Amino acid sequence: MFTLASLPFSTTALEPHISEKTLNFHYGKHHQAYVDNLNKLIAGTDLETVKLEDIILKTVGSLDKAAIFNNAAQVYNHTFSWNSLRALDPTKEPSGELLTLINSSFGSLENFLAEFKAAAVSQFGSGWAWLVKNNDKLEIVKTANADTPLAHGLKPLLTIDVWEHAYYLDYQNRRADYVDAILKNLMNWDFAQTNLN
Repeated sequence: MFTLASLPFSTTALEPHISEKTLNFHYGKHHQAYVDNLNKLIAGTDLETVKLEDIILKTVGSLDKAAIFNNAAQVYNHTFSWNSLRALDPTKEPSGELLTLINSSFGSLENFLAEFKAAAVSQFGSGWAWLVKNNDKLEIVKTANADTPLAHGLKPLLTIDVWEHAYYLDYQNRRADYVDAILKNLMNWDFAQTNLN
């Protein structure tokens, strides 16, 4: 059975860009509900002792297991999303192998940031914008609802959650401002670097 993973920062660490109130609802209510729902759905089944990533891969595309996939993928996506964020460090930028791959894949860091923002802002309805590794190249992909790059054979490096519950208390309908705040202040480039390998 699964438990809610601890946040990698305090509930006030992302302020003023993401409030403690938002984190308490998003993490404490929404993320917790996905964990609870998943545990109920897999109780007594052959998936009860399977790793989260394997549950996702075993249930993707299966209509009779759609609820399991959706909740498992949302547990995964949210945990990944928390790790894609970091407490304020205004001097932090990507470096090393990650920056080299960003430059070779997108032409420059500025181009990448513009494309990543465009993907996050243009995702229709609920979903995610992802930086993924596809073989030796980086790509930006969008997924709707609970969908995740894992289900498509892609290796996620970073994500931005663009479900309304991720930003509505702080930004209302200003998704672009929320995405800007993350890209300029809260992206955890070290997490992306560790995911390259």
